[in-house]
Amino acid sequence: MKKQNQKNWSLIFGIVLVSIVCVFAFVGLFWTPYEPTAMSILKNKPPSFAHPFGTDNLGRDILSRVMDGASTTFLISVITVTIGLVAGTVVGAFTGYYGGIIDELLMRLNDTLTSFPSILLALVFVSVIGTGKYNIILALGVIFIPSFARVVRSEYIVQKELDYVRNAKLLGAGDLRIMFVHILPNTKPILLSSLTIGFNNAILAEAGMSYLSLGVQPPDASLGEMLSNAQTYLLNAPWFALAPGLMIVFTVLGFSLISENLK
Repeated sequence: MKKQNQKNWSLIFGIVLVSIVCVFAFVGLFWTPYEPTAMSILKNKPPSFAHPFGTDNLGRDILSRVMDGASTTFLISVITVTIGLVAGTVVGAFTGYYGGIIDELLMRLNDTLTSFPSILLALVFVSVIGTGKYNIILALGVIFIPSFARVVRSEYIVQKELDYVRNAKLLGAGDLRIMFVHILPNTKPILLSSLTIGFNNAILAEAGMSYLSLGVQPPDASLGEMLSNAQTYLLNAPWFALAPGLMIVFTVLGFSLISENLK
């Protein structure tokens, strides 16, 4: 009972953390207190009533940039995870259901790709196709396909041998209907857990790429880009890094707690 209560509280805490970041990101899509890219003479100002998170070295309002940056980071992460989920589900469904030589070839390719850290593969992709918001979406989206494909494949291998699938075949259901109408809904629990982990990884990967100046390019805001800009001023103006750093910590910790409770 005590363990169950701890699990419930950790889930609630995770949802609260993610909700805080989601509010910043959602509101930032439509409104910010100041123009995120607007510079002023109020450079390196500490937090105040007018600028709750202070201003940066160019006089830009950090709160506005955090809201705009969180929106950008979340949007990129949602798109990349969606690409990985959809393509990975299709690949995993076909390989897990049919098996054979195609399954062997794709899984060996999967093993090769997953043996490298995702951010390292993203660096390789970006070095080939170039930097920028849309290129990092493409790079990360492709990189997340193998992880979703492996999870879906393992579920399909188990599910295709169960009685409800055999009954569907006896009733004349086609393979595509069995794969995506009968089996796919039964993979929902593992897919939800994989989604939260994937979103976590996407946030970290995007922030890392932007920190290295290979993702979102200035003057556009990104949490990783803001941390990169803040490192020069950590001693004299630590508030530069505080807000974007907390946004990333809240997101990663929140989704990690949610993922643990979905298992």
